[in-house]
Amino acid sequence: MSTDPQQTPYLPPALEFKSSTFSVPVLILFDNETAIIEQQLQEKVRLAPEFFKNSPLVFDLQELNKQEREIDIAVLTKIIRKLNLLPIGIRGGTTQQNQQAIALGIPVHSIHSGSASASAETVNPKKIASEPTPKAEPVMSTLITQPIRSGQRLYAEGDLIILAQVSAGAEIIAEGNIHIYGTLRGRALAGVQGNPDARIFCSDLQAELVSIAGTYKISEDLNESVRDRPVQIFLQNENLIIKDL
Repeated sequence: MSTDPQQTPYLPPALEFKSSTFSVPVLILFDNETAIIEQQLQEKVRLAPEFFKNSPLVFDLQELNKQEREIDIAVLTKIIRKLNLLPIGIRGGTTQQNQQAIALGIPVHSIHSGSASASAETVNPKKIASEPTPKAEPVMSTLITQPIRSGQRLYAEGDLIILAQVSAGAEIIAEGNIHIYGTLRGRALAGVQGNPDARIFCSDLQAELVSIAGTYKISEDLNESVRDRPVQIFLQNENLIIKDL
């Protein structure tokens, strides 16, 4: 029996594709020693465990392949997942590496892709801790004037200044201080590279989590006397202190 398309009932669309840009941490590898990669990744995660927990991650093999160093994609993926990171892409891989990644359910990203544009985390086993560290150039502050929406993640190499609210489910992270001239409902992590002198300042504390140099408190640990108030947060004798501004 034929079907008259004019008699077919209209069904509203159940889905829609839209292009979107989102930030994902990029793991850039310089060496193929998986034991050292795992060790240094553990150190990175330890500095900001709540930020990296279940975080999507793209791993970049471009620098590794320039040195013609092979790496087992399956082993690398296992290490990443072991640390509760979620590999969602490979970048800069060879044809063989890309094929291995696809077989593991990991998509291939273009090296010029903008969908994985977050500040990169690098693992460089060639750094020698005993070498004198050259004096770092001052890092400019990052100024954000728009609200940070739920699901957004933001990373700043220096101080981070936000002139709006940070929504529940959002995460902001900085190597220096964090200043929020609005309500903090999400997660804020300052001094993530181990700087114990970093501080968090906010106009209205309703946070899910606050952290200084890896020491953190979750919402349930916050005293009622500091909630919904302008506060500063800092480390003192390895304890996280929250005081009124």
